[in-house]
Amino acid sequence: MRLKMFKNTSFPIIIGLVLILISCGNGMKSIKYQEQSIKTDDGGPMTAESKSPTADLSQEPLKIGANQTENYIKLLRGKRVGVVGNQSSVIFKDGNRKNAKGTAYTHLVDSLLSLNINVKKVFSPEHGFRGTADAGEEIKDGLDPKTNLPIVSLYGDNKKPTPAQLQGLNILVFDIQDVGVRFYTYISTLHYVMEACAEANIPLLILDRPNPNGHYIDGPILEKTHTSFVGMHPIPIAHGMTIAEYAQMINGEKWLKNGIQCALTIISMENYTHQMPYSLPIKPSPNLPNDQSIALYPSLCFFEGTNVSVGRGTDTQFQVFGSPELDKNQFKYRFTPQSTLGAKTPPQLGKLCYGKDLTQTNVAPGINLEYVIKAYAHTANKTTFFNSFFVKLAGTSQLQKQIAQGLSEKEIKATWATGLEKFKKIRERYVLYP
Repeated sequence: MRLKMFKNTSFPIIIGLVLILISCGNGMKSIKYQEQSIKTDDGGPMTAESKSPTADLSQEPLKIGANQTENYIKLLRGKRVGVVGNQSSVIFKDGNRKNAKGTAYTHLVDSLLSLNINVKKVFSPEHGFRGTADAGEEIKDGLDPKTNLPIVSLYGDNKKPTPAQLQGLNILVFDIQDVGVRFYTYISTLHYVMEACAEANIPLLILDRPNPNGHYIDGPILEKTHTSFVGMHPIPIAHGMTIAEYAQMINGEKWLKNGIQCALTIISMENYTHQMPYSLPIKPSPNLPNDQSIALYPSLCFFEGTNVSVGRGTDTQFQVFGSPELDKNQFKYRFTPQSTLGAKTPPQLGKLCYGKDLTQTNVAPGINLEYVIKAYAHTANKTTFFNSFFVKLAGTSQLQKQIAQGLSEKEIKATWATGLEKFKKIRERYVLYP
């Protein structure tokens, strides 16, 4: 377990190597950690201790933050606790080894209550506490029927916790499974939770989880003029960071209002690397039902800014795409979206769509622009292909123009290179894992 506390005081930069011996089976395995402070672009210190293992941990069992109850329960005893979570906020009973699909689990809130932690309320992100609401559907406050705890929606009347909603709380716990993509709104919720905590002088405890798309970095950098809830920060679409690493970046880059910083405590994962394959045991939202959809999401979500369906209203969400407007001679696959749980009124509802089935496609690391480029090239009416949401998803107006001009994927990606290299250097200051 690596527990890190981040406060708003400064200290001299310390760089050193600490050798930690970890028991491994019948012998001892040595793992090197690098200890360093984090500096912001203006040269000022950010008081954080970052320890990144450099040894090969691929054979050791992964242990997520939530599973390290013994290491964070002491931080919550005697406190009035709020939990920011959803259906993915669980503790796995087998210790959460890799690819633990079908594993029995206990919800974090249930676990805390059973340990006599004074949980006062729950804050829920987009899709709600139980993760069943449609994308973009406004969610009302309510009560959790199992625990009778009040649920405060952060995707309804307000996306940022209000002072009244935080009143009486001593600490917040953030535990949500993210997928490592800029327009997946859980990191936007994280931003507003951090900002509200900083303003109210309430510490935030983050239980870290893997990023299933954490093995690559790709996409255009968001331009400030296109900031929205589906893109709040100048980062690429696939940022290659865990939720806790991203929280450090929000603090360190001073992206919170007026440059304030949140007092963070992070329960980092044990034996995790960014190259580690991770199969999500629980779907993070209604329309990302499996590993294939999560892997394709960074590439296919562009279609949400067009008249092309990504399979909402089918059982292959984000694994197919199609539209009545696409050339049926070029696109042989057919499907018809219907009203379903999590997609009550999906795009192209009840209409026969011509498209492509990607359920069996091997997904290579990186964003694949060929899908949207080909769809645009073979749509019946190019003037109605894009809608205003496309620019918000892309984070730049250039991508739509480049596709319309007929640029190839290689030519488009070449324009991302400088921004990506700059981002990677910034990212290095905040990563917790190799």
